[in-house]
Amino acid sequence: MPLTLPNDLDAFLSEAGWSRCAIEPLAGDASFRRYFRLRRGDATAMLMDAPPPDENPEPFLRAARWLDANGMRAPRILAEDAARGLVLLEDFGIARMRDYLDQWPDDEREVYCTAVDVLADLHRLPPGPFPDYGMAEYQREAKLFIDWYCPAQKLHVDGAAYAQAWETVLTPMLARQRPGVTVLRDYHAENIMLLGALHEQGLLDFQDALVGHPAYDLVSLLQDARRDVPAELEAEMFDRYLEASGKAPEDFLADYARLGAQRNVKIVGIFVRLWQRDGKPRYLDLIPRVWNLLERDLAHPALAPVARWFDANIPAGLRAAGGGSYAP
Repeated sequence: MPLTLPNDLDAFLSEAGWSRCAIEPLAGDASFRRYFRLRRGDATAMLMDAPPPDENPEPFLRAARWLDANGMRAPRILAEDAARGLVLLEDFGIARMRDYLDQWPDDEREVYCTAVDVLADLHRLPPGPFPDYGMAEYQREAKLFIDWYCPAQKLHVDGAAYAQAWETVLTPMLARQRPGVTVLRDYHAENIMLLGALHEQGLLDFQDALVGHPAYDLVSLLQDARRDVPAELEAEMFDRYLEASGKAPEDFLADYARLGAQRNVKIVGIFVRLWQRDGKPRYLDLIPRVWNLLERDLAHPALAPVARWFDANIPAGLRAAGGGSYAP
């Protein structure tokens, strides 16, 4: 297949001082963004193509600059033309946390310790200039489950009761997330890069940052849709974060379960949407892992109203099958 490059790329690269470079396409993600690695001699850079109207690089640029200004390791912006959706970034290399641990599993604990410590450092900062992660956004995300998963399984469910259950479950948590911390929202092993040493990690995919609860990114990391995190490691890293942050264990554990369940129903909905709307069926294979995490979260007493809704609306056979099948 020929390499399709963004429009007006030559002019952008010339202005950025990167003309006559080699351009390599990289594997895509779940968005409409595309990425390319640029090579010129020994130097490399990353090109993000986030074309309007499907994408807008401004939130990424704002978050990257805030993180960098506050000592967090986001890729530095080398050049940008937000109107055309083009951003030239520092290249963090190829040592993605997930891939590294697939090859070197004995380093798992050390790598996760650093990732938890990075979160604790982020949460010591005043929250960034991002919107609030409030009830409306939590509900919008949770609704993806009944908007996409339930129709795919030919289920007719009680949407009003679903929203009320989430309102009941999340309301006690909202007071504890003020004044809030910067929530990256996709902090997991495919968005963390190892930068030459296990104790130095770079951040990716933070353009949707909000100000919310500190448990959210911890859930993203330890209840990872893309790789299994051993239960004993999850418990150890949870305790490590508590020690670093000084959070009350009982309330924080309940909120961790609340946000785990909320995030996991959102992910199931998104993965079905990626299949049905965007023609990306590969994410369906991840749903059983996410479903198992969801079931574990629903077992926490704090999730009782949502658990009762699942008992009444989602057949036991589908739940036992890790969410069911996804035939066209």
